[in-house]
This record gives sequence, C-alpha cells and structure tokens, in this order.
Amino acid sequence: MRNNARSARVVPLALATLLVGGLSATTATPAQARTETQVSAQATDAYYLRFDKNSVTNSRLELVKRTPGKDKVLKTYKAGSGQVKDTCAVGKGWLPNAGASKPYAIEWHRKNFDGIINGFVIKIADRKCHNGTKRTELFIHSEMKPNGNQGTIESERWTNGNPNDYYSNGCIKLNPTDIKDLFKRLDSIGWPKKLYVVD
Repeated sequence: MRNNARSARVVPLALATLLVGGLSATTATPAQARTETQVSAQATDAYYLRFDKNSVTNSRLELVKRTPGKDKVLKTYKAGSGQVKDTCAVGKGWLPNAGASKPYAIEWHRKNFDGIINGFVIKIADRKCHNGTKRTELFIHSEMKPNGNQGTIESERWTNGNPNDYYSNGCIKLNPTDIKDLFKRLDSIGWPKKLYVVD
C-alpha cells in the first residue's frame, strides 16, 4: 500500500518537472517519467560536470571526479554554447557562469527525448544572467533523431562543417559520439547533480 502511494506521487512530480522545463508534456509517457525519477535517485556528489568557455563553438565540457586535493578530470569533450558571448541574449547567448557557490542543478536526462531537440538530452536548471534576464530551456544535447540515430534534416544530422553544428540556441552542444560516451560513463559511475560554468 505504501509503495503504491509513493508511485502515485512520483509520476505527477516528474511530469511537472517536464512542464517547468518549458517542453510539451505530451513528449513524456508515465513510464518515461518514472525513468527520470529513478535516475534522480541515482544522482551522486562524487562527480560533477564543468563547462569551460573558450569560444561559442570551441569550448570544453569536463567530467570531473571529486578527490582529496585537486579534483580529477576523467574526460574532456569539445563543446559549443550559443551563437554570441552575451550571456543575457535569450535563445542565442552562451551560458551564464556558475561557480562553486551556485552551480546549475542537473534536473534530468533522457536517451530518447522527442521535442525541439532529440535523443540524448540532459536538462539543466534555469539561470538569471548578470542583468536579471532569465535563461530557460537549457540543455546539454546534440543533433540526432529521437532514437539517437542520425537523420536527414539539418537539426537531426551532425555535419562538423557547414553549418558548424557546435552553434546552439544557448545550450551546451556536443557531437553525437561524445554525448553518447558521456551517457555511457555516467550510467556506469552515477549521475552528477551539478554543472559548473567557468571561463
């Protein structure tokens, strides 16, 4: 009886999380929502992600392990963010910084997301930039079909050339091979709760 009551509360909570993320609730079935809730239960503080901004198409996303003394970078991926460096430019600026005192929360992740972006997707929390403008619908993602394969339309096909697919609408963007590698590693060691953004 107690387990059934807990399950009844978990699914609406996960669906509410999707709505807050700014995406259509029609993209999540109850089974998918339960998967996201189970994932959050596996979250760990032993690891975190750090996005080191260099340029909008050539920055670095790092998977980091907390260790005594200096933390250890386990893997580094080339990444992009936005189209311009103005962190207050909604839909095209790169991510506002987030240091040790207030990192981004990693809210959920999916391997089969079907929305404006598709496939392997990590949702990070909203953030206000320095002038108070709220940045929403922030993700770590790539360009692929909902099933993770490459498609034929531009938004589902990674080219590495023209256009430069590291450009985004303000999210962190990885190539398909790298985001799948990141998911594989985090499924194995545990999903971090936090993303730090530095430059």
